[in-house]
Amino acid sequence: MSRVGVFVCHCGENIARRVDVAAVAGFARGLAGVTVAEDYPYMCSAPGQKLVRDTVQAQHLTGVVVAACSPHLHEPTFRAASAEAGLNPYFCEMANIREHCAWVHEDRAAATAKAAALVASAVEKVKYDDPLRPIEVPVTKRALVVGGGVAGIRAALDIADAGYEVVLVERDPSIGGNMSRLSETFPTLDCSQCILTPLMVQVSRHPKIELLTYSEVEEVGGYVGNFSVKIRKKARYVKEDVCTGCDDCVAACPVVVPNEFDMGLAWRKAIYVPFPQAVPNVYTLDATACVNAGLESKRGTYRVLACERWAEACTLDAIDYDMRDEILEREVGAIVVATGYGLIEGKPTSDYGYGLYPDVLNGLEFERLISASGPTFGELRRPSDGKVPKSIVFIQCVGSRDPRHGVPYCSRVCCMVTTKHALLYREKVPDGKATVFYIDIRAPGKGYEEFVARAMEEEHVLYVRGKVARVTKHGDKLHVYGVDTLSGQQLEVEADLVVLATALVPPDHAELARKLRISTDANGFLSEAHPKLRPVETLSAGVFIAGAAQGPKDIPDTVAQASAAASKALEMLSQPLLEREPTVARVNEAVCSGCFDCQRVCAYGAISRQEIRDRQGNLVRLVARVNEALCEGCGACTAACRPRVIDVAGFDDEQVFAQLGAITGGPAPVGRERVEVMTG
Repeated sequence: MSRVGVFVCHCGENIARRVDVAAVAGFARGLAGVTVAEDYPYMCSAPGQKLVRDTVQAQHLTGVVVAACSPHLHEPTFRAASAEAGLNPYFCEMANIREHCAWVHEDRAAATAKAAALVASAVEKVKYDDPLRPIEVPVTKRALVVGGGVAGIRAALDIADAGYEVVLVERDPSIGGNMSRLSETFPTLDCSQCILTPLMVQVSRHPKIELLTYSEVEEVGGYVGNFSVKIRKKARYVKEDVCTGCDDCVAACPVVVPNEFDMGLAWRKAIYVPFPQAVPNVYTLDATACVNAGLESKRGTYRVLACERWAEACTLDAIDYDMRDEILEREVGAIVVATGYGLIEGKPTSDYGYGLYPDVLNGLEFERLISASGPTFGELRRPSDGKVPKSIVFIQCVGSRDPRHGVPYCSRVCCMVTTKHALLYREKVPDGKATVFYIDIRAPGKGYEEFVARAMEEEHVLYVRGKVARVTKHGDKLHVYGVDTLSGQQLEVEADLVVLATALVPPDHAELARKLRISTDANGFLSEAHPKLRPVETLSAGVFIAGAAQGPKDIPDTVAQASAAASKALEMLSQPLLEREPTVARVNEAVCSGCFDCQRVCAYGAISRQEIRDRQGNLVRLVARVNEALCEGCGACTAACRPRVIDVAGFDDEQVFAQLGAITGGPAPVGRERVEVMTG
């Protein structure tokens, strides 16, 4: 016999403003199987949880229904309270009467009726609930970090410093990411390399970190706590354990190509180290540029022939012409993805002359021009003629906040980056004139507002509120046409250099996201499980995200999120066994027909083909079997199964039809009146 307790929350005014909470509790008291029904202002508070515990024990309840907010928010809270009272936590159900009723309805009577229907539905479901138990999964005590920028470096060091092994994979020849390109950082204007380089060296020397640069994740299998990862370590054609970085090979190489690290503003040889502080400080042969390389296969790999120049130049015999890509296999328990960001290209920048005029630059290109390690060794020169620019126009929100170009979001860092650039320009060219075109200033970080005020008031940087229409060139001068929206005047500003604060966009990580079975948002950034409560977790258990891969952010926020992702990974790695939600798919193998429609629709690779053999070992048939550690309980297989032999624990047919029956069963009394129960 069911003895169900119903607890209805006011949630302050969030629910009570639109729902007659007392009426819903009164309605619940009349439902079959309900022993007690109470309403309380804040059910999630300590007294509210105590009310649940005490009532379960005093009334010997067999089930609990809490009508409150989203189960994503507080279902674990009330399940824990039920468990403390001795009730199986999966005999606790939630009816979402905040998001589904109070927040979406203006009509109080209709919202109350709908809340009553949802409570009735939850009461019927809890009567048919099973005493589920969490699934236990073993854990491999090693983490994989994908991406070697500041986010990946911070996450790797945090995990390794806690005593766990880390495999750090970076696709470029060196770790460091975009931060290694920066000259200074805001708002303190301290040297980027001075902050980053010590961390890079720590990574290379840490006994718990395996650093795999010039490598990419090839394949990911397994499940939370037990991932099997294949990593493609690309051929450098240089022996890492032999090369000393002496650069004798560079002098011998005749091939010159644009330097990616310097954003194409300088040149490098076909054999190169990306930048002087690179880690590892080992040379890499760019086989796509080498005159002695030829395409070997459809995969795009290259075969390098012997080069006499190198053979004579390298006295250490560090060059290996026979080197090929290598596939490494690693077992890990958790994965942190920190793949960084890119800059928008195409029409948003070409509208301002980028790509047409050499003196129109994006932010990273300007960083390299003012950096002491850049192509001009910190002396600011125009790319077109090498002259010192006496006037610069900075244009903000190029591509950002512009739905026409598919980037409706704010890139967050642009206002501060532009302010930093203007201050550094004034430092290098004291008599120079800096003008900033902006839509509005967004400076929400600690010390950021003061940083902007310093540029405006102390360094006399001219800020013009308005958008730029176009940039043209007349003679050796750029002409910027815009409007000052405060005065209503059209402006034409002459400049030697134009710097665009271009939108931050996600890197090309769609294929990696597919391999890791994690989703991306509408803008292409990696999606978190919950923007407030689980900001570094993904819906793929055991995979965490950090840094600009999740969305535009500055260095402090990036580092904070990296440490947060590391802490979530450590929480997992430190457990002897992992416990997972038992609400996973179940197959009745006795009647499974082996059509495997379920396997075809499973987005998580959780369904495999299992052989059924007789006593003599002969194959009788194939059936579907669910890997509980991989299953996310989405229910796609249940919908696809034509013989109806799959259900999801906690959501079987009996439970679902009981809920539907409660909702569609006709009029339900609420308080003194009869209100039609809504069926939507």
